[in-house]
Amino acid sequence: MTDFSLRGGHIKTILVTGAAGFIGRNLVTALKCRTDVVLRTFGRQDGLSVLETVLDEADIIFHLAGINRPEEDEEFVSGNVGLTREIIGYLKKTSRTPMIIYSSSSQASLDNPYGRSKKVAEEVLLDYKRRTGASVYIYRLPGVFGKWSRPNYNSVVATFCHNIARGLDITISDADRELELVYIDDVVTAFCKHLDDERESTQQFLTITRSFRITLGNLANRIRQLHAVRKTLVVPDQADDFMKCLHATYLSFLPEDAFAHPIKLNVDNRGWLFELIKSKHFGQIFVSKTLPGITRGCHYHNTKIEKFCLIQGEGVIRFRHMVSDKVLVYPVNGIDIKVVDIPPGYAHSIENIGSTEMIVLFWANHVFDPEIPDTTYCEV
Repeated sequence: MTDFSLRGGHIKTILVTGAAGFIGRNLVTALKCRTDVVLRTFGRQDGLSVLETVLDEADIIFHLAGINRPEEDEEFVSGNVGLTREIIGYLKKTSRTPMIIYSSSSQASLDNPYGRSKKVAEEVLLDYKRRTGASVYIYRLPGVFGKWSRPNYNSVVATFCHNIARGLDITISDADRELELVYIDDVVTAFCKHLDDERESTQQFLTITRSFRITLGNLANRIRQLHAVRKTLVVPDQADDFMKCLHATYLSFLPEDAFAHPIKLNVDNRGWLFELIKSKHFGQIFVSKTLPGITRGCHYHNTKIEKFCLIQGEGVIRFRHMVSDKVLVYPVNGIDIKVVDIPPGYAHSIENIGSTEMIVLFWANHVFDPEIPDTTYCEV
C-alpha cells in the first residue's frame, strides 16, 4: 500500500465505534468510498483485546457507540460511560493522542438517565483533551433521521415511516410537541470534514449547520402525504429541503417486496395513457402509447406550456398558429430523439406515422384541472 492517497494526503487509519448502528453504518459506507483511509470498526460483539488493537492503529476515532433504549437505566452508564472510559484509559496508558469525534446528544443538558450518561462521557473526553492536548470534538446531536435508522429505537421519524409504509397505526402523544431534527447525510458530511481539515477549533461543542424544526403532528401528516403519493401522484415541493430528506427517508422504509406499484392505465382505441407524477410547482408528467395511424392532440392552450418527447416509434408533430393557416411540421422518431416545445397559442397534434406503436413522454407545466382545463379543441 502506498503512503499517499490519490488526494495527495497521508493515509489515515480511522476507527468507528458503534459501526453497526444507525450513524455508524452511514459513516462507514461513506468512508469506504475514500482512498485516503484505512477503516477499522468496533462493535458490541468485539472484546477488549480487539478494542486495544484498533486503538493502537487509529489516527482518528469516531466514537459513536452508545445505548439509547436499554431495559434498565444502569445500562446507560455501562454503555455510554463505560466504553468511553475504556478508550480513554487505554490511550492514556499508551500515550496516544488520536483525534476523537464524539456523537453526544442534545439531551446531555437535561437531567434524565440518558442525558446524564452522555454528559459524563463528555466530561471524560474533555478531561482527556485538557490533560493531553488531544483534538476532541463533541457533537450534541438532536434527533437524527435518515436511511437505516431503527423504528422504535433511533427516532420517531423512523417509527412513523416504518409504520405508515406498512399501513400500521402510529401513536402521537402530543401533536404540538416540537422536534429539532438533523439529516444523516449532513451529520456524515460534518464528520468527514475532520479528515480533511485538522485545524483546531476553539469551540467545545460543535453542531450540524442545517437543522429542521417540526411538530409531531405535522411530521405525521407529511409522512402520510408521502405515503399517498402512489395514489395522488403528487410529489412534495422539491424546494423544501426537509421534505426532500423526509421523502428519501420514507422510501428507505418501504418493504423490499413493495418497491413497485401499479399505475392507472387509461385505455381507448388510440392506445393508452397514464400519469406519472404531478406537482403544483412543476406541473405533471405523463406517458402515452399511440397505435399506427392515430393522431392525438388537436387542441391549443392559452397559457399552459408542454414538452413532447417521442422515445419509441415514428411520428410527426404539427403546429398551426391560431391566427394563421400555415402548418409547421416537426418529424420525430425514437432514434434521433428530440424534445419539442409546445408554445401557447398554437393548435398542435402528434400523429403516429410509423408501422409500430409510438411511445411519447409529455410534460405540462400545469396539473390538469377539469374545471379550468386551458385546453380547447381545434384542428391543426
